[in-house]
Amino acid sequence: MPALARADPVRCLQFEAMSYYRHHIFFCVNQRDNGEACCSQHDPQAALDRCKSRIKAAGLAGPGGVRVNKAGCLDRCAGGPVAVVYPEAVWYTYVDQQDIDEIVESHLMNGQIVERLVLPPQVGR
Repeated sequence: MPALARADPVRCLQFEAMSYYRHHIFFCVNQRDNGEACCSQHDPQAALDRCKSRIKAAGLAGPGGVRVNKAGCLDRCAGGPVAVVYPEAVWYTYVDQQDIDEIVESHLMNGQIVERLVLPPQVGR
């Protein structure tokens, strides 16, 4: 449960009601030139494109629905590739298109976190 919901459930509901998107997912596409681990080593653009395509096909793109964006470094490189879904602040790692499909269907369409893909909180850079 997001920290805001734990702190003040009424305020959290008000925030969600005001939100422009129901869900916003960011895919790290950062590339490091110094040889350090980074998400770009795992073709995150293909995952982002797959997610965006699935969201559009489901008619969920746009205001009140889901927004799919690329992001620079999210500073969780050791767990890469990574994506984060807001407003829940759920961090995912993924391996293939089936993982992206599961995130779309379970979380973005039905509000159910995909526990097996959640990035452990201690994983950082």
